[in-house]
Order: sequence, then C-alpha cells, then structure tokens
Amino acid sequence: MADAAGRIATLAEEVLGTPLPIRVRAWDHSETGPPGAPTLVIRRRRALRRLLWRPGELGLARGWVAGDLDVEGDLYEALDRLSGLLWERGPAGPPRSRLRTGLQALRDPALRTAARRLIALAGPGLPPTPPREEVRTSFGPVHSLRRDRKAISHHYDVGNDFYELVLGPSMVYSCAYWDGPDSTLEEAQRAKLDLVCRKLALKPGQRLLDVGCGWGSMVLHAAREYGVSAVGVTLSEEQAAYARKRVADQGLTDQVEIRVQDYREVPDGPYDAISSIGMAEHVGAVRYAEYTAILHGLLRPGGRLLNHQIARRPQPDEEAYHVDEFIDRYVFPDGELAPVGRTVTQLEAAGFEVRDVEAIREHYALTLRRWVANLERSWARGMRLTSPGRARVWRLYMAASALSFERNRIGVNQILAVRTPEGGASGLPLRARDWR
Repeated sequence: MADAAGRIATLAEEVLGTPLPIRVRAWDHSETGPPGAPTLVIRRRRALRRLLWRPGELGLARGWVAGDLDVEGDLYEALDRLSGLLWERGPAGPPRSRLRTGLQALRDPALRTAARRLIALAGPGLPPTPPREEVRTSFGPVHSLRRDRKAISHHYDVGNDFYELVLGPSMVYSCAYWDGPDSTLEEAQRAKLDLVCRKLALKPGQRLLDVGCGWGSMVLHAAREYGVSAVGVTLSEEQAAYARKRVADQGLTDQVEIRVQDYREVPDGPYDAISSIGMAEHVGAVRYAEYTAILHGLLRPGGRLLNHQIARRPQPDEEAYHVDEFIDRYVFPDGELAPVGRTVTQLEAAGFEVRDVEAIREHYALTLRRWVANLERSWARGMRLTSPGRARVWRLYMAASALSFERNRIGVNQILAVRTPEGGASGLPLRARDWR
C-alpha cells in the first residue's frame, strides 16, 4: 500500500478539521508531516483497527501498549501537540475527545467516503485482542476489600526490581519536594519525608500509622530520624516483603512493623499521628467518608493527619466525572480523583480541623520527569524486569501525568488536619508553617 502515511494524515485532517501537528511514519515506511516535529510511528495496520473498534483514548492506548504505535523524538512534545489536537478544552469542565466526536461524525453523508477509506486502510478483520496488561475483570463491588486488593496488586506487584529502576534508591512513589530542579531525586524525596514528619510534629516515643506505606520509606525515616514507633500498612505482598527486609537491614524491627492490611482493618488505635501519602486516590468516592471517619477514630485527641493526595479540577456537573479509560484499564484500576475542596469538606465532616493546605503540583511534574528519565535510561532492562507492554504503560502514563501537572489539569496537595479536642487546643504553634 503506497503512501499510507499521507493517506492517514489526509483522513485525520478530514476527521479532526485540522492538520496533524506531528509527523507520521506508516508500516510501509512512507512519512509525512511538519519537518523537525516528533514522529508518530504506526508500525502495524492493526493500530487503525484498534481505533476503529474503540475510538478515542482506549484505542490509542491499546495500540501504544501493544507496540503498534510508537513515538520517535521528544515524547513530551508529541503528547503536548497531540493533546491540543485530540482534546477540546473549555474554560471549565473536563476535556472532550475530538477523535471520538470526529469518528461519530463520519456518519454524516459528507464524510462517508472518508470513513470507507479509513476502513480500507485499517484492513479487514475483527478487533485485535487487547494487550495482556489490560485489566479486564472486576472482582466484586467497587472498593470492596477483595476488589481493592486486586487493584493494588495490579499496580504495585509488578516487580520490586522494576520499581527500584524507576524510583531510584529512595523507593518513594509519590511527589517529591524540591528546592530546585538541580536537586537530586533522592534529596527531594528525603525533603518530602522530612516535611511530612515536621508537619506531624513527630517526637520520640509517639506512635505513627502510615496508611499505604509502599516500600517503607516513610516509616523508616520517621523511626530513624524522629524516634517514633511506626506501623505501615499496605495491600501489596511484594511491597510488604521488601519493606520488612529494609526494616531488618536497618536494625529497626523494635520500632517499625509492616502489615499487609487495609486501612479498614487497623484495630489498634489510637495513634499520635497518621500519614497517608499517595494512598487516598485509591479510596473512591463511595468510601471516602468512611476513610476519613476511620482515620479520625484511629487518632488520639490532638493527633494530626497528613493527607497527601492528587486532585483534579472541579467540574460544573460533578456527577459526570469518570476516570479516563487508559488509567483505569492499565494503571490504577478503580482509582478516582476529587477536587481538593471536596477532600477538605469531607475531612471536616469527619470531625477534623483542617489547618493547612499546601499545593505542590509543580513538584510532582519534576518528580515524574525524573522517573521517566530513569526508565528511559535503562529501557531494555526495564522491559526485562516486567514486560515490554507494562514498561510502555509506565513511560506513557508518567510522561502524560507530568504534562498534566505542568498544565494545571491536575494538582497535588498536602492537607494537615487535627483531631482537635473539645477544648479547642489544636497544639499547633501560632506560626504553623515554620514546621518546627
């Protein structure tokens, strides 16, 4: 098939109403598009069949994960250019897919010829099987204990060696806290852990609960640097095994306990402080009031909660919110984001006094770019440690997320809340942001 790239670019312009802002190279080695721009490589015709059978983000994602689609050149630039092309963004509300709307518009008689040409390019046949990295099965009601365990396992039980490659020595899988872009990732992650400890005003002999403890970095830092007794809970067996080894290697088994346990199953409050860092995104709207009530009940009067959580922009119709398909099928099954205002409201409804909200979205963009660089630097090894498809998932979602933080499409916030006693003494200094 001669000049497939030119035909694809022409059809894309007819469907989307504007020229493609990147180059295109097709399976027949034909190429077209603006010189010097990143190149979308369509390795196999079945990428078009994926898109015809599932228009929009999921069809594109399946092509990427399967290796039918690739990008040569700057991935961030390519994603930024394609985002403006494929998504309509108004002054408020979620972006709307131009691609889905455009393909539906092919029912218009004026565009039926283009539709036939696209089908001819895609080739005959049923839709290709989704990549094996896609989540296809639900396990019980959403955010039930069993289903949450399956969702967490999908994301976190992909190999500790793979996460070491991506995250670096800190093994912290949440937004770092940067003095500047010249800091190392390890310095910025240590600064974040220390910031959390200082906001919680940790002191020797106190009890700390870390909800969603990951590979144990927070509880280890708090025990080693602040002398607390710490309990970390995770639903990931692989994370727990790794964290327990770190605890033993650092001689902290008398101070730190790692449990495979849901936050709903923690029986042994009260704690003096609770950290929840990058975990609440997994809770879900149907469970969030329960989550805040449980954490409130696990704290002693006067105890502090540090809730570190990604937030989305509010929508005019909140009932219309849905998780994008790529993230739900390949990255964080059943994960949900909420506007920061709603999170503050729910914490207050549970009885907390919210004392500080620090927005740090630019810090997450820097963090994600470092993780992407780590993965790209050791790409062949990363594919061997997990699978080529999963490595492609991680590279795409982290790069796209970095751009979303940079463009203010999503944010991340540290919310400090206190279980203030009836007498009203919060225990915070008059100038709380000194964090001493």
